[in-house]
Parts: sequence; C-alpha cells; structure tokens
Amino acid sequence: MTSYLESTIKQFKYYRSLGDKTISQLSFEDLKKEFAEDSNSVSIIVKHMVGNMLSRWTNFLTEDGEKEWRHRDDEFIDTYNSKDDIINAWNKGWNCLFHAIEPLSENDLKRIIYIRNQGHTVTEAINRQMMHYAYHTGQIVFLGKLIKGKNWQSLSIAKGKSKDYNSEKFSKDKGKRHFTDDL
Repeated sequence: MTSYLESTIKQFKYYRSLGDKTISQLSFEDLKKEFAEDSNSVSIIVKHMVGNMLSRWTNFLTEDGEKEWRHRDDEFIDTYNSKDDIINAWNKGWNCLFHAIEPLSENDLKRIIYIRNQGHTVTEAINRQMMHYAYHTGQIVFLGKLIKGKNWQSLSIAKGKSKDYNSEKFSKDKGKRHFTDDL
C-alpha cells in the first residue's frame, strides 16, 4: 500500500506541475481572462482550488473537510491583485495538501474522515480530491492553450510528435517506473 501513497503524491505533484507550467506562460492579464459571461478565468479556478485545498487538507484527519470558515461562493470572485498573489495562493494550497498527505501511512488509508458529514476512507477522500484537482487543472491548461494559441509551449506530447515520443520510450528497457519520473 505504500506504493499507493507514493503514486498519489507523484500524481498530485504532476497536476501541480501542469498548473505551474501553464501559469508561468501567462501574464497577469491572461490569468484574469474570461471567455464568456459568468465563465471562470485561470485566476478564479486557482482561487477555487486553493479554497478547496485549504478546507479539505487543514486538519485532514481530525476535522470535517468543509470548514466553517470556508466561503466557497467567494472563491468565484476574482480578488487577486498580481500574478505573484495568484502564485503565492496556488503554492499555499498545494503546500497544505502535501503537508497533510506526505506523513500518511498504510494504516491511515482505512480511517474515516468526513466531508460535509459524509464519511470517506482516507483512500476515497484522496481519490475524490485528486480527480477534482485533475478536472480543474485540465481547465487551467485548456484555457492557457486558448490564450496562448500558436505560442503555447506544450506540456505533453506535442501534435505530430507521438512517433518520436514513443520511439524514445520504447528505446528503453522495460522496467517499473512512474510516468512522471522522466518529466
């Protein structure tokens, strides 16, 4: 089971890196760009993710994941004043998450925690949050690609480069490794 925890941490780091690499390509104005009325900009998605992370992962094993101090609706109002504010919030959310999950052990995985009074095993709660963050990180990357257009620096296998990518991967001996080890 430690491989589950190790894999989970690597997956979370991967999603964080996708967000990091997208945010680094965008200006403050880009981060605030909304494509339609009542849509979410990258900065609003970041604000929501950070609010969720701080609520879910603060005192993760001992308190409900939906904290009384969280004001979810406010997460969809952009109040950032600079790109640094966005990056600092982003880092604060991810640091809270890693502070909560890195010390976990196999024995913790079947413990019950609560989110809005709904019981989850720690494994279920981790999976729930990972999928939530993957969903929103995908939105961030997609918005980044729309904003940058042909100036976008690909974060995965670039169009037309699958053959080269696969050739490089198959040139290595078979072995157990996480797909993020080469990133």
